[in-house]
Amino acid sequence: MPKFWSFKNIASTGTEPESAELRIEGDIVSDDDVWLYEWAGMTATTPNAFKTELAKYNDMPITVWIDSYGGDVFAAAGIYNALMEHKGKVTVKIDGKAMSAASVIAMAGGEIQMSPVAVMMIHNPLMGIDQGYASDFRKAADVLDTIKESIMNAYTLKTGRSRAKISQMMDDETLMDARTAIKEKFADSMLYTDKQSATDEVMNLAFNRHMILNSAKESMNRLKALEQPPTPKKPAQNTADAQIARAKLALQLKL
Repeated sequence: MPKFWSFKNIASTGTEPESAELRIEGDIVSDDDVWLYEWAGMTATTPNAFKTELAKYNDMPITVWIDSYGGDVFAAAGIYNALMEHKGKVTVKIDGKAMSAASVIAMAGGEIQMSPVAVMMIHNPLMGIDQGYASDFRKAADVLDTIKESIMNAYTLKTGRSRAKISQMMDDETLMDARTAIKEKFADSMLYTDKQSATDEVMNLAFNRHMILNSAKESMNRLKALEQPPTPKKPAQNTADAQIARAKLALQLKL
């Protein structure tokens, strides 16, 4: 199965100990839904599998490269926790994008570095629900408020910003270039340069949810394009089962 992460050992040198390099790319999905991505041949994995492999590296320093639109908020929380529990130093390097749930994972870095051409985006959690009673929507709003509070914990722990400040940035669906992220304390430094201009005046870009929704729709469209059910030993036994699975994926809570 394609995975959105991969580990690589880096041998020790005369000055540096043995370390590991990790890349996180593609959709971040839950343990329950990963089989559907496997069936469709889409890049994904489960937090539990990630934790199992991370444990092999014990106390090694780890460099985590991130280039992801994000995905499932609970899967991201599992990966964030695993990296926070890791005994070795965790350095996060964002070379493309760390958006949505991927930005939560980035907060596990003891040091966060961004490429000059990278972006980070934070926003309020989303829930894919389009029908139900009024009480269902009220309950969904309460759930989203609780999830937002938990996400804010990770952001405030890293940045030291007030919860009111972080909440407003999430409400504004804020997209940050490297200098803005450094200025707002979401990142510590910029890659490929010795001089950081974090104090320069920069435009704090507002972003909307369309990029994230378009990414999710692209994944769903790939699933819809699969007209035939899986044949060998897959959980979905017929087209109806596949449709149910797709509906479940659409209702998955997204950050």
